[in-house]
Amino acid sequence: MAASVIYPNVEEFDQLISGGTPVLVDFWAEWCMPCKMLGPVIEQLGEQYQGRVTVAKVDVDEHSELAARYGIQSIPTVIIFNKGEIVDTIVGLRNPDAYTKVLDGLLNG
Repeated sequence: MAASVIYPNVEEFDQLISGGTPVLVDFWAEWCMPCKMLGPVIEQLGEQYQGRVTVAKVDVDEHSELAARYGIQSIPTVIIFNKGEIVDTIVGLRNPDAYTKVLDGLLNG
């Protein structure tokens, strides 16, 4: 079984977001307590949308160039991409519904 959440490097990231599948990316860091609290939600989304949405996590300390590229100033920040375009940006710890609403809208719209 494929992993429900992936951890792409920069090259993989660019390929990932330009594909035909919607992508949810959680920008986070190990030291960030709200990020740790969001972790199980991201895992759940990965399982819930497996095969329909790619769910990825990017550690802003390991991949600071990606964080800079997308202007990440506060974490956790979740960016949802579709065909290489940013569809939505959600900053801070949110209820799972905040993410499913956007993803369901993409998949059903």
